[in-house]
Amino acid sequence: MNNILCCNAGRRGRLMIDMRKTIGDSGNVVATDNWSVAPAIFFANKQYVVPKITHPNYIQEVLGICKKEDIKAIFTLIDPEIDLLASNKKKFEEIGVLPLCPSKQTADLCFDKYSMYLYLKNHGVNTPLTFHELDDFKAAYFKGEIQFPVFIKPRTGSGSVGAHKVNTMQDLENYYAENAFDYIIQEFMQGDCDADAYIDYYSKEVVSIFSKKKIETRIGGASKTISFKDQRLFDFVQSFMHLFDFAGAIDMDFFFRDGEYYLSEINPRFGGAYLHAYGAGVDFFKLIINNINGVTNEVRIGDYDEGVLMLMYDDVVITKEVDLLRDYHD
Repeated sequence: MNNILCCNAGRRGRLMIDMRKTIGDSGNVVATDNWSVAPAIFFANKQYVVPKITHPNYIQEVLGICKKEDIKAIFTLIDPEIDLLASNKKKFEEIGVLPLCPSKQTADLCFDKYSMYLYLKNHGVNTPLTFHELDDFKAAYFKGEIQFPVFIKPRTGSGSVGAHKVNTMQDLENYYAENAFDYIIQEFMQGDCDADAYIDYYSKEVVSIFSKKKIETRIGGASKTISFKDQRLFDFVQSFMHLFDFAGAIDMDFFFRDGEYYLSEINPRFGGAYLHAYGAGVDFFKLIINNINGVTNEVRIGDYDEGVLMLMYDDVVITKEVDLLRDYHD
């Protein structure tokens, strides 16, 4: 059976629906969350309410679910859990589960945006000019190496929390003085786009890429996007992928300037707008099923139509309190 475990499904209900559509009768989608009213778990075949990822017994509970439900592949939808899965890859592999997550080293790089910047810079990969210390930024500013506006965001942030466009030195100093986050400062670049990619579990090759431009962005990610294809972007992605150790779905953010792409960051999980790729026929769940069955996926990059739009909208789950797996006050 092609049973897949999605950890901390949260609000990603449509992803559960799409996954079940692909798997059909060949397996089950099992979803977990630490809250019994997380909407997405209601769309899975089976649901579990688990402790928070900081609980000392969390991994043991997840391993127990894997054994009970005969899980064949596992992934998470939240950034803080990626490192946890990466640190415990062998435990899952030992019970026959494919952990669709990066290595520990790659997970650490993806979570720490400044370390990622230094790593990319040291390997000659185009990436926006970035500073961590305010004094270093000021020195570069007065040398004319960077100018306002700039973009600041938490060094280890998730989603768009704490991210701001900053127009003046005074505003920048105020943000640093508030000390709300451990900020990095990035040159402000336009022409942003992103791409979903699947890295085969066995070959470690990029076997699928879906790229899209943002039409509208809300807190946490893009809400309206349009698909496009550019061989320069596909080549760029393939040129740096050997520097990392991924497995499964990843989400990448880019900028485009003067005919060249710049890598901003990589999230080693299904991105919130992966739904666009699936709707355009780029089905990563089929690739997961192939890997579950020991099949190495063939490279099929850019196998979709341009000009396909994704337009997100609101929806709801209606259920009864008596049907919850646990009291929602817990």
